[in-house]
Amino acid sequence: MTGSVTQGIRTVLHPVSDLATAKAVYAALLGVPPQTDEPYYVGFEAEGQHIGLLPGGGPQGLTSSLAYWHVPDIEAKLAEVTAAGATVKEPVHDVGGGRLAATLVDPDGNLLGLLQDR
Repeated sequence: MTGSVTQGIRTVLHPVSDLATAKAVYAALLGVPPQTDEPYYVGFEAEGQHIGLLPGGGPQGLTSSLAYWHVPDIEAKLAEVTAAGATVKEPVHDVGGGRLAATLVDPDGNLLGLLQDR
């Protein structure tokens, strides 16, 4: 098999119903305070991982956690994964800060996230 290699899962988003309680739980779990602390998003950086908390599932309407695979070329990886059988849920879009994101669904209905930092 040929194609581009991922840089691993480094970002995981969790939908939460109570942002204040979730923030306290994840701060205790990760041992660091949040680096982004807004009413619509709380983000932690710990040991090369980014953990994000989305109240009410955020604009994506997440109902379960979503892991993002970091890739050097999001368009190429999106093409590879869809050619292999996944379908696009959210096409490549700019999420700010020089970052591109896309979401796919595997044949069993699992969400797969892709992220590319520019």
